[in-house]
Amino acid sequence: MKKSTFILIAFPLIALVFLFSYYAKVNQKPDEINNKAQLPLEFKDNTLQCPQCHMYLVGKKDTAQFITSKGKTYFFDDIGCFVLWQAEQKIELEGGKLWVFSRDSKRYIDGFDAWYSLRDETPMQYGFGAYEGKKEAFVGYEQMRLRMLRGENMSDPRVRKLLVEER
Repeated sequence: MKKSTFILIAFPLIALVFLFSYYAKVNQKPDEINNKAQLPLEFKDNTLQCPQCHMYLVGKKDTAQFITSKGKTYFFDDIGCFVLWQAEQKIELEGGKLWVFSRDSKRYIDGFDAWYSLRDETPMQYGFGAYEGKKEAFVGYEQMRLRMLRGENMSDPRVRKLLVEER
């Protein structure tokens, strides 16, 4: 085979391979990225579903991202969904990183160090809005987690009534 014939055949094939790999990378969803840095990832509205409730994520408010020690990122529309999912899936928290979008600082913060309101309107109506700064009646991650697992959240009408009356 002549060198010019080889170039005429090989060049378009190489160009196609590069185009396909570029297209795949550009259209890669955040939950498909190997997130070894364990940093919160950007996402487009209505492209990712919460693995617990299957709602699409719209905006950052009240969202949570959990990144496993292996770099797999899971996206949640509500921190309560993360707590339920983690308990059901028995996903190890050790070595993982939890990010929650803070209502007061409007950025992702460490979910294990965040403070949680008991009465906020959240996507699944659990009431646990995340905050960077502590205020009266806010609880830490472990207390929020226990309340969520016991069903003591705003989605229960009896609990909602008690929490609203406390105001």
